[in-house]
Amino acid sequence: MDRARNPRPDSPSAEVIDFDDALLASYSEAFRGELLAEAAMLARAFAPEGRREELEAMAHALSHGRRDTQLDRRRARGLAAALRRLARHPWDLGPF
Repeated sequence: MDRARNPRPDSPSAEVIDFDDALLASYSEAFRGELLAEAAMLARAFAPEGRREELEAMAHALSHGRRDTQLDRRRARGLAAALRRLARHPWDLGPF
C-alpha cells in the first residue's frame, strides 16, 4: 500500500518576501523618506564609490551594534534596511 500523499491542489503556496522592503513599507511615507535620504547621505559620505560591501557593512553595524542615546533601535533598523536597499538598488531611492 502506498502511503505517500498527493499534494492538495488547494494548498497555499509559500511566498518569499524581502524583510528590508517589508520593514520600510511598514513605516509612514514621511519616515521612510527620511530614512532613504539619510541612507543616501551616509553612502555619499562614507562609501562614495557606492560599493555594495561598504553599504552592507554600515547596515550590519547599525543592526548589530550598540546604540547611543541619539539613535534608537527603530531608526537604526530602518536606516540599516534603507542602506541594504541602496546596496541592492543604487539607482532606486524612490517610494515602493
